[in-house]
Amino acid sequence: MQKETEIKLRVSRETLDALRDHPLLKKRNKSGWQQSELFNQYYDTPARDLARARVALRLRRDGEQYIQTLKSRGHSVAGLSERNEWDWYLDKAKLDLKKLDDQCWPAALADLDKKQLAPIFTTDFNRQRAEIAWGRGKAKVVVEAALDLGKVIAGEQEEEICELELELRQGEPETLLELAAELAADLPLMPCDISKAERGYRLYDPASYSVQADTQKLLAETPLDGAFAGIAWALLGNSQRLAEQYRYNGHWRLLQDWLQQLVDLRALLGSLGQVVPRASSRELREALDALIADWSPRLEQGETDESVRQQAPEAFRAELAQTRWGLFSLNASLWLLKRAWTEGRNERGNRQGAAALGKWLPRQLAEEAEGLPLSRAQQDPMLLVDHLPRLQRMLVWLRQARDVLLLAEVDRLYGELVKLQQMIQQRDPETLDALAAQAHTVLALKPWKALLK
Repeated sequence: MQKETEIKLRVSRETLDALRDHPLLKKRNKSGWQQSELFNQYYDTPARDLARARVALRLRRDGEQYIQTLKSRGHSVAGLSERNEWDWYLDKAKLDLKKLDDQCWPAALADLDKKQLAPIFTTDFNRQRAEIAWGRGKAKVVVEAALDLGKVIAGEQEEEICELELELRQGEPETLLELAAELAADLPLMPCDISKAERGYRLYDPASYSVQADTQKLLAETPLDGAFAGIAWALLGNSQRLAEQYRYNGHWRLLQDWLQQLVDLRALLGSLGQVVPRASSRELREALDALIADWSPRLEQGETDESVRQQAPEAFRAELAQTRWGLFSLNASLWLLKRAWTEGRNERGNRQGAAALGKWLPRQLAEEAEGLPLSRAQQDPMLLVDHLPRLQRMLVWLRQARDVLLLAEVDRLYGELVKLQQMIQQRDPETLDALAAQAHTVLALKPWKALLK
């Protein structure tokens, strides 16, 4: 068994060609580009038991060599994945079921009859690979860069493969993100948290692809730094999977959810005071502000204008054809992986970052709640428009961590605040009375009163 650490980046054919001659890769290329044609057959049971157990089984032909591979789903977020991989070199193009023993086979599939395994889809592509190596301080970094062009085929369905894979051979995982971010400054690269196997399953059964990334369960004793990192990773990973899925099928709801992840991430960055110093997050906040400013009006228009919704997929493809989305995604991943918000932080920030979430969160929500002018809004509802960021900061924490609060009816509080936010965002003069009534509803809630005690 070996641990595979890699990042996948969706690209256009033009970008794929440009990467081969990019000065950064050319300077560090120690092997030259070597080309091969890879044919990959994936196997599963008719009930897709392997997919449910989060493993992928394939048989690859690389020239005259046959390789049987089992991969675990492992940990994958924001395009960077770490997973276990087992390879066996075979003499013929036939699965060797005896290799799938207890050393690698998931315990959840212990009772599975492996004779049920059958071909389910293929991923065939041309690969150009090169060994990219450079010095990072006193350490050596070695990365295998692979330019893949081909197809995923499941029955009569197919999808193009056009991507850059960067796999770590030697060095720290953050070096992959550093390299990718440097390339993304010049070329449109889209971090793509979906494997070739997942693409095959998505073609085979569109409902099988999960947009939501894995999330960390937050406990009352979780340190605030850990809670922040867990939520930020989840929001970033979700935004990337939503971007990929919207690019794939153009469903309007996915675009709405994508923007909500960005709004939540922006609110999260602004909610922690000295725990996340503003100087440390300035570039990320500016990038988020630009994305939100461009896409919020489009989504607001699309609520009432069908033509805007119809035009949105093409506009999103144009977004992905620029460097902005990929560069932001990669820089945010690198910032989180390096825990850059903790660098140079003052002692008060360090103490707060180590504080238990269950103690910090009620105080933080109470402080935000006190600044929300709900009483005055009953006479002048438009006062709340300027306080929308404050409400968004409350909601991102309630959305992700309300289970740690010792408040009765906390779900009701969350739901009513969501309604309040939606009414504020409408900014419709005809709904001002309803907005004033909703402010009164929130004020009357028992958990709201308990929060302000």
